[in-house]
Amino acid sequence: MDDNWLLPDLLFDGENLCKNRALKIVDDVIEGIYPADEAPCGSPQTDGIISPGFIDLQVNGGGGVLFNDQPTASGIEAIIEAHRVFGTTSILPTVITDAPEVMAKAADAVISANGTAGLLGIHIEGPHISVPRRGTHAERFVRPMDAETIALVERLRNEGIAVMITVAPEAVTSSQIAELADLGAVVSIGHTDTTAEKTHEAIQAGISCATHLFNAMSPMLNRAPGVTGAVINSDIDVGIIVDGIHVADEMVALAMRARPKKESVFLVSDAMPTVGGPDKFNLYGVDVHLEQGKLVNGEGSLAGAHLTQAEGVYRLANKVGIDRAAVLRAAITVPARVIGCEDNALVQGKFARDLIRLDPDLSFKGFLEI
Repeated sequence: MDDNWLLPDLLFDGENLCKNRALKIVDDVIEGIYPADEAPCGSPQTDGIISPGFIDLQVNGGGGVLFNDQPTASGIEAIIEAHRVFGTTSILPTVITDAPEVMAKAADAVISANGTAGLLGIHIEGPHISVPRRGTHAERFVRPMDAETIALVERLRNEGIAVMITVAPEAVTSSQIAELADLGAVVSIGHTDTTAEKTHEAIQAGISCATHLFNAMSPMLNRAPGVTGAVINSDIDVGIIVDGIHVADEMVALAMRARPKKESVFLVSDAMPTVGGPDKFNLYGVDVHLEQGKLVNGEGSLAGAHLTQAEGVYRLANKVGIDRAAVLRAAITVPARVIGCEDNALVQGKFARDLIRLDPDLSFKGFLEI
């Protein structure tokens, strides 16, 4: 056996930032975490923070690949590799509102690629959403929930694939929500213009998550809490895009500090093909391009995000002002729990090459090298 020891300045163990810890590495795998004084004399030290990689539950594309356009195993692999460069080691490739055959091909691709390192499952975002809150999703593909989608989710779950599906209460019944939840899917509310009351009913039916809080949902007003207010006040988990564009930093801070259930907000990138790829791509036959850090279509509307989890992590800590350990939990531990892969948030049992290095300010430095 090839044994190595490593003494990081700080170690994120999935819950806390820990000092005075040592990693024992056996055959390139983290065998255990020990008190620093148990490491052999002269063991190498590494500055900054050692952590599991980031987890992203909403990734539309990367490396020039849009999952809707390349719903194949090779397309998934290209997206995974594009995000790994920036410290994200596990993703949910996300297929947005599209024709039934595109959704079917996306499901086939995930089943074919099942077991690929970094693949957690699939996020089906739409097409069962609200037209007024569809955002950049093509209106011609928006439709009510149907037996075809439920059968697709059932097929995926029978193959052991984790599924997150974003729906709007306007397009799905309470019994359909319950059916999806009973299949083991994470049913997420999003792209909806409904009321707070209808949101609460959907949560009672089986909604357990919300998709990109604040964006593409009815806003929070003084006499009408909307989806936004209802979600913030609920116990469900919520994804949020922290790029300073989709949501103002002050609103991110408000939401994270106001939630009754702590450790229930997780970062998502909502990344498009421009991450690790060219500065423009085609969506539904329309060109989307980067403009001062924003991805906009021909109408000037936001069309996804040009964002990595690493950038969201840095901003959440340094612009929003959230405690560093809480930030790392939002980028690693919470999404791991939401999608049912808690082991992905642990250090022990990982290949050393899958651990990431961060500066004390949480800027990404690269992967661990031993």
